[in-house]
Parts: sequence; C-alpha cells; structure tokens
Amino acid sequence: MTLQPQAAFRALSDPTRRTILTLLDDQPMTIAQVSDRFDMTRAAVKKHLTILKEGDLIRVEPRGRERINSLNPEGMRPVRDWLSHFDRFWDDKLDALKRTIETGEADND
Repeated sequence: MTLQPQAAFRALSDPTRRTILTLLDDQPMTIAQVSDRFDMTRAAVKKHLTILKEGDLIRVEPRGRERINSLNPEGMRPVRDWLSHFDRFWDDKLDALKRTIETGEADND
C-alpha cells in the first residue's frame, strides 16, 4: 500500500471526519462553519480538516483570512482502487453460491 491510500484510510477511520466529508459534499465551508456543526473546539475541527487534507480528501483554498474547505472526490480514487481488488473475491464467492443453489452441490474449493 502506498502512502497516499494509507493517508486516505487514516482520514476515513474517524467518524467525525466521515461526517465532515458528508457536510463538504453539500457545499464548501470555512473552518468556522464546520465547527458550528460539532460540539468540539475549533482547534479540534482544524486538526480533523488537516488529516482530511493530508489524505487528499479535501481541498483548502485560502480566501483572505478564511480557508475554504471543499470535498476532493478524486481523493477517494486510491481507496476505491484498493477496495476493488477484493471485488474478485466476492464475485468468486457469489458465483460459487449461485452454482450451489442451482445444482444443489457445494464446490470443494
């Protein structure tokens, strides 16, 4: 696993950060706007946003004294690519289940 997917998985591992991503999916927000949605300090929210940025899941655009945070959908690509590796596993298992149901015989794989 390369560093980029590892950073994205780290960012996604926390429920607060996943909630922040959902909020940013609706619209770009400042740190203050994100902070208003949580019962935590602005510093704690900023730390979550930093981890999301390190995972390339959000973009941060300085605008005057504010920083506008927006979702970076392309940042999910390494996660999606890593997970897609396991699609073959599930496809094989579901195919075996289908054969078992249709024939009434289990495979000895």
